[in-house]
Amino acid sequence: MRGYFVTGTDTGIGKTRVSAGLLKAMSKSGLKSAGMKPVASGAEQTAGGPRNEDALALMAAASVKKPYAVVNPYCFLPPVAPHLAAREVQVEIGLDPIRSAYAELCLGADAVVVEGVGGWQVPLSETLELPDLARELELPVLLVVGMRLGCLNHALLTARAIRADGLEFAGWVANAIDPDFQRPEANLATLSAALNAPLLGQLGYAARPQLDETAAALEKAIQSLA
Repeated sequence: MRGYFVTGTDTGIGKTRVSAGLLKAMSKSGLKSAGMKPVASGAEQTAGGPRNEDALALMAAASVKKPYAVVNPYCFLPPVAPHLAAREVQVEIGLDPIRSAYAELCLGADAVVVEGVGGWQVPLSETLELPDLARELELPVLLVVGMRLGCLNHALLTARAIRADGLEFAGWVANAIDPDFQRPEANLATLSAALNAPLLGQLGYAARPQLDETAAALEKAIQSLA
């Protein structure tokens, strides 16, 4: 299956913006796109159960429509680390439900986007970490770098960890999240030289990002699909 596993240098740095943009760009290129948020913490209780904003955004952007439980098998109400949220409701996050949901998600899709949770080294249980999930789904990893002070260290350490975990580091997206970030072009140049992976998109700062504009900025990522 073609697609990406989207991770980031931290939480709140634009993984959902990029994931939804990729889904939209896939659809515009003629691909049937499906999105997945396997684990989410931070949700609202609804009549249908907990609903996470990021997962709903992926559902809206994807052209292949699937039930919420398929897109987001593990959803927890408190906005805390997922293994802590799961422990509070006496649930253990495991690979089997995610594997089954992913297989269902892929039916009828040409390409998929799976959005991780938090940064790269997030624990999901006492025995499971986010890299285990990425490895199970066998998708190349796309790293979203939140362009702000500290991004060099965060990006280089994350890239090193992705490679050390034996995953394919497909490329990265620079997402401007701090409008007051100083020397943005110099930092971008440093990362371009040091990450040794293609820059697949560059997103400008936007208080309210527009999906079509994000999708247009990610065309190179679609052209690079494995």
